[in-house]
Amino acid sequence: MTRTAAKSPDNRIAVNRKARFDYHIEDTFEAGIALQGWEVKSLRAGKAQLTESYVHVRGGQAQLIGAHFTPLTSASSHVQTDPTRTRTLLLHRRELDRLTGLVERQGMTVVALEMYWKKGRAKLMIGLAKGKKQHDKRATTKDRDWKIAKERIMKHSTRRN
Repeated sequence: MTRTAAKSPDNRIAVNRKARFDYHIEDTFEAGIALQGWEVKSLRAGKAQLTESYVHVRGGQAQLIGAHFTPLTSASSHVQTDPTRTRTLLLHRRELDRLTGLVERQGMTVVALEMYWKKGRAKLMIGLAKGKKQHDKRATTKDRDWKIAKERIMKHSTRRN
C-alpha cells in the first residue's frame, strides 16, 4: 500500500529531517490534508514546519498535531488564525485501519515526514515508525560523518590526478 510521489525540489513545502534521525521508518503513506484558506496561502509561501509534529490515529480518523503554519501578514484580518491547530488527514479506510492496528497492537508511531504539492493539492507523507534507541542514533551520526569524510577524501584525491 506504499505510495510515492514524483518529487522535485520545487514541489516540496516542508521536510521533517529529525523524524528519520529519531525513528526507523517501516512504511510510508501519502495523505491529503483538510486545510483552511489562509493555510493554503501560507503553504504556497513556504511557511510550514513539521519538526515537532506527529500523527494521532483515533476514532477512525487521522489527525496532524503540532505542525506549525505561520499566518501571512497579508491574510484577512477577520479570520482567526491558529498556527498549530489540529488538522484532519485524508486517508483511505484500509490505510486508516492498518495504521490503527499497528499503532495499538505493536506500539508503533506515525510521524509526519514531508509535505509537498501534488497536482495542486497539499499532500503529507507520513511514516509508520519505531523509535530508535540512543545507540542507534549514535550509529546514524557516525555513518553520516563517515560519508562526509569519505566524499571529502574522494574530492581531494581526484584533484591530485
